[in-house]
Amino acid sequence: MTYQTFREALTKYLDNQKAEELKECYLYGQIPPIEKLDNSVSSLVNCERLALSSNTIERIGYMNGLHHLKILSLSRNNIKNLTGLEVLGSTLEQLWISYNQIEKFKGINTLKQLRVFYFAYNQIKDWTEISKLNDLNLLEEVNAYGNPIHERIVGENFPPEPSQPMTSFEKEYRREFRNRVVYLKKLDGRVFLDKDDDDDDENENENN
Repeated sequence: MTYQTFREALTKYLDNQKAEELKECYLYGQIPPIEKLDNSVSSLVNCERLALSSNTIERIGYMNGLHHLKILSLSRNNIKNLTGLEVLGSTLEQLWISYNQIEKFKGINTLKQLRVFYFAYNQIKDWTEISKLNDLNLLEEVNAYGNPIHERIVGENFPPEPSQPMTSFEKEYRREFRNRVVYLKKLDGRVFLDKDDDDDDENENENN
């Protein structure tokens, strides 16, 4: 399969623009796909939104020059870990990284400004990894369906349907999540309501 470098894709995208002038950069679904990031990423010094979804990127890197980046989209790549994102800890507010191969959230605690985190259809198997998200005090919204932690409770091939009533399995899954990420406001497209806490109280009374 033929690939291209990030530098090649960026050069074509820029046309007559300058990298340092871009506020937004959309390099998703490139043909041929971007296989690797390189040091030309750091030339996007004023970029606030960078979209790199639907390529074949395996590693995150060269982000150290992106001092204004708020939204990063890396969905549908071949990424296995979050190493390389630490340098965005003071600015990154939204991370979209669904449909990758991530098993652990090592280093996630450095992303102190993160408010939105989409990681559906990865390989998160252990609730210990979810507990790490509780270190992110500003985190409000998460998409996590399609991971093993979701499928073990709700079932495979069971994406959430926010317009439909929740099943008992979905409620159990949401309780497990909320117990670990206590300030979360929205999970898999559904807002947490006060009655969710009431349901927890009812279940606890029934168990007693």
